[in-house]
Amino acid sequence: MSDPGCRVGPRGLRRGAALTLVFAGVLATGAATGALPHGEARERPVHPRSVAATADRDEVAEAAADAVADGKSGTEAAEEVVSRSGDRWGAVYDQREYQEFEDALGGTYTGVGLAARRSADGRVAVARVQPGSPADRAGIRSGDLLRTVDGRRVDRLPVSDVVALLRGDRTGAKAGSTVSLGVRRGAVARTETLRRARLTVESVTVRRIGERRSGPSGAVRIAVASFTKGSGAAVRDAVRDAPPGAGVLLDLRGNPGGLVTEAVTAASAFLDGGLVATYDVHGEQHALYARSGGDTERPVVVLVDGGTMSAAELVTGALQDRGRAVTVGSRTFGKGSVQMPSELPGGSVAELTVGHYRTPAGHGVDGKGITPDLAVTARAQERAETVLSGLGGGS
Repeated sequence: MSDPGCRVGPRGLRRGAALTLVFAGVLATGAATGALPHGEARERPVHPRSVAATADRDEVAEAAADAVADGKSGTEAAEEVVSRSGDRWGAVYDQREYQEFEDALGGTYTGVGLAARRSADGRVAVARVQPGSPADRAGIRSGDLLRTVDGRRVDRLPVSDVVALLRGDRTGAKAGSTVSLGVRRGAVARTETLRRARLTVESVTVRRIGERRSGPSGAVRIAVASFTKGSGAAVRDAVRDAPPGAGVLLDLRGNPGGLVTEAVTAASAFLDGGLVATYDVHGEQHALYARSGGDTERPVVVLVDGGTMSAAELVTGALQDRGRAVTVGSRTFGKGSVQMPSELPGGSVAELTVGHYRTPAGHGVDGKGITPDLAVTARAQERAETVLSGLGGGS
C-alpha cells in the first residue's frame, strides 16, 4: 500500500483498506467511483458484519445538523451514527478529506512517494518507490525496511496506519511538511527527513515479459496499481500497441479499485460490448456495459491476490465470467458493496451503503471475493506467465 488515500483511527478500515465503491450523483451518467489508496498492502480481509447493515441517510444528516446547531462537530456526530449502524463500508469525510479523496481519484496525492508492504517476517518493507519522488531523491529503494516514522516504531502497526503516518493524515499535513523515516538496508540503519510533495500516481505500467531473462518476447504485462482517471485508456492503448497475437498478463495484485468508469474502460479493452457487471441501488437494478471494439482474440491472464479489491474485482469478474481470461493467484478481497455520497450540514460528506454489485454470471462479490481459476500463492507471476505461454501468448 502506498501513501495515497489511507486514513487512521476508527475510520481507517472503511476509508483505506475497505476501498468503497461510490456511485456518485446522477447514476444514469455512470459516474461510479471508489476510494483510493493504491499499492501492495497484504492485510487480511475484514468482511462486513452484515451485508445488509446500512446507515440511514436522514438519521446521519439529522445528527450532523443537531451537532452543528449546538456548536459541535457535525462530522464527528455523523461518524458516530455510521459506526453504530454496522455499515462497515460507510464513511464520513470533512471538507478537506473529501477534497483529498477526489484529488486521489484524479491521480494526485500528498506524500513521499513510496509503497509499503508486510514482509515475510512481519516487518514493514518498501515495495516500490515512485521515480522522482522525495523518497527516490533520498535514496530509499525497494526492499528497504521502514523502522520508524517521526520516531514512532512501525513494525507492529497495520500497513494502512504506517501509510497514514507517511501522509500525515492525523495532523492534516500538507505539501512541504516534513516527515522523518528510520530506514534499514541490510546491516545499515539511517534516518532520512523527507519533505512531502504533491505527486501524481503512475497507475499503469507496461513491459514485455521476459525482458529480465533473455530479451523481450511477444507477451506483455500490464500492471494496474489503481483505477485513477485515464488508467482505463492506458490499458486500452497498451493492448492496442501490443504485438499482433501477443498475450497479455493483466496484473491487478494489490489494486484497491478506483473509478468504476475507468474499470469498465479497461475491461472493454478485451471485450466487444456486453455486460461487465450489474448493481442495485435501494433495490433498483442497473447494469454496466463494455464498449464495442475491444480485442477478443489475444490470450489474457489476470493475476490477482487478496489486495485486489472493488473496481479491480469488477474487471476480474467480468473477464472470468465471460470466458475472456484465465485468472491466476489467490482469492480477491471481497469488496462489492455500493456507497452513495451525500452532503451533510456543516459541509462534510457521508458515504453510505445503498446496494451491491454482481459479476455478469450473477455472483456476489461482497464478503466473498473471487476465486481464481488457478489458485496459487508462491511464485504467482511465474505461474501466470506459464499459463499465458500455454495459451499461445508467448513467454
